[in-house]
Amino acid sequence: MKGKTALPAVAMTAVSMVLTLAVVVMWLGTAMPWPVALVVGLGIDGGWLATLAYERRLAAQGDHSNAVTAVGWSFGLIATGVLIAHALTAEGSAGAWLAVAWLPIAAKALWLVHGLWERTALTGKALDAIQGIQQEARDEAAVARARLRSEAATEETRLTAVTQAGARVAHVQAKTATTLSRAWSTLETTREGEGTGRALTSVTTPVTPGVTPRWELPVWGPTEPVTPLALETVPVLTDEALDALVEQIRLSETPALSYREMASRFRSAGHSASEVRLRTAWKRMVA
Repeated sequence: MKGKTALPAVAMTAVSMVLTLAVVVMWLGTAMPWPVALVVGLGIDGGWLATLAYERRLAAQGDHSNAVTAVGWSFGLIATGVLIAHALTAEGSAGAWLAVAWLPIAAKALWLVHGLWERTALTGKALDAIQGIQQEARDEAAVARARLRSEAATEETRLTAVTQAGARVAHVQAKTATTLSRAWSTLETTREGEGTGRALTSVTTPVTPGVTPRWELPVWGPTEPVTPLALETVPVLTDEALDALVEQIRLSETPALSYREMASRFRSAGHSASEVRLRTAWKRMVA
């Protein structure tokens, strides 16, 4: 992967060096021997290649040198200047040479981009871990969205059911209130009618002579709560006291009273005892 990312920069650098060497030989070959022009071209390319190699070595070690970078850009500018000067002095093909004059600067820029990529590149394991984390986050977000949608739908269904039930209850209450209102209206009309009292009196007069009943139907209105009756606490009799009372009541007349008569007088006198205890005391006294 690293070689693939550096391939464009390598290719453009090679093209730039070949063009620079060719231009120097063609341009300076007319003014000096071509071997000297070749040496000049190789010097420019060699200096550029040497600074590039040293800069790559520093990058591999995690270091950086501003001086080496400046020298490398200087060689790139020199190569570009040579191409531009040749294009301006060439006859008939100035445009073609100017079209390729930017290649040395472009090659240097590609190496800069490759260096930035290397400083931010991650291993395959790290990339897999990042992809796994991102996928897990997407899964959790999708599950959360689905849960929220489900809860919202459930709540909407519940509210709809409660609303419908409340509407039905209100409808039944309104219908019941209407029915009760009509019934009480009918009762009130009957109670206030002139012939109602006479009709009921004519029916009851033969049964209850001399009594004029009052026929009043119930009136629909507020009610008042009735307070419960206060009950007096009656002391519980012991077995001896209960036997004495039973014996006294049983022998109060001649002949002796039966159990039913004795029990009636016992309770009429205000005494209290369970039926089982009272009957047991009676059996003891009779025996």
